[in-house]
Amino acid sequence: MLETRAAAKAPASHAAFARYAWSVLAFNVGVVLWGAYVRATGSGAGCGKHWPLCNGEVTPHSAAAATIIEFTHRATSGMDLVLVGLLVVWALRVFPKRHPARLGAVLSAVFLVTEALIGAALVMLEHVAHNTSSARAYSLATHLINTLTLLAFLTLTAWWAGGRPALRPRGRGAVTAAVSLLVVALLGVSGAIAALGDTLFPPHSLAAGLAQDLDPAASIFVRLRALHPLIAAVGSIWLLLYAAANGTARPDVRRRAWTVGTLLGVQMAAGLTNLLLLAPVWMQILHLLLADLLWISLLLLCASLLAARERGPG
Repeated sequence: MLETRAAAKAPASHAAFARYAWSVLAFNVGVVLWGAYVRATGSGAGCGKHWPLCNGEVTPHSAAAATIIEFTHRATSGMDLVLVGLLVVWALRVFPKRHPARLGAVLSAVFLVTEALIGAALVMLEHVAHNTSSARAYSLATHLINTLTLLAFLTLTAWWAGGRPALRPRGRGAVTAAVSLLVVALLGVSGAIAALGDTLFPPHSLAAGLAQDLDPAASIFVRLRALHPLIAAVGSIWLLLYAAANGTARPDVRRRAWTVGTLLGVQMAAGLTNLLLLAPVWMQILHLLLADLLWISLLLLCASLLAARERGPG
């Protein structure tokens, strides 16, 4: 396959860097999942209104569960800064100027810094724990979009390190790829708001949850929660059509298209299960993991299609 031949031509130093980049991406997915656990357990205020210190201390002495959960998230985020910093230094050393992997590594670092700043703002503005203000929805959406962008550049950095060419988005293929990525981003934002609504206003039964969703006097988070299944249904139709349209392409693209379609089906089943089980924490984490994997897989599918334009026919 073309991807296998491209990877085979890459120098050993590039292959080692690619393996490291994929591991950094996996670590970041773990950090994202733990951040969701912080939100789902209402532990966002575990370190008080302090950042980067935790309750005014470098190492908290409180044994409260919320403090331990929040401090763990901050500690892993700090480790992430070191890992991505090494990614940048390594990329600048082993790749020549204008190599896309260098750009991907630098942009990964940029969006990791903005990720940390947004997280700090959430703490300082107290858009954590049981805050039900409408402003929290905007901060949550901003945080999620930045997270998806960070994961995107980490993915592209690892992909480019394997010998794949830079992207040349143009024409209808670029438009459909952009729309597909925007669809998943919109699904992610609506899903994050729905998950926050489940955390802030947990229903006691499916019927009670539906009654909450339809109550005009309910919180904005509850009313928006009802829109997520509708957005998911419409968005899934588009993504299935996009994957199916590329399911007959060359083998590497076809494999990625099938991966996207499979993950989408599993994700829809997980979303239904999450609804029926009244969104337990473990199911919310699994649902988010599948969403991250879908985002990464779709990005790789789009990248493969757009990079193929540079290779030419065949």
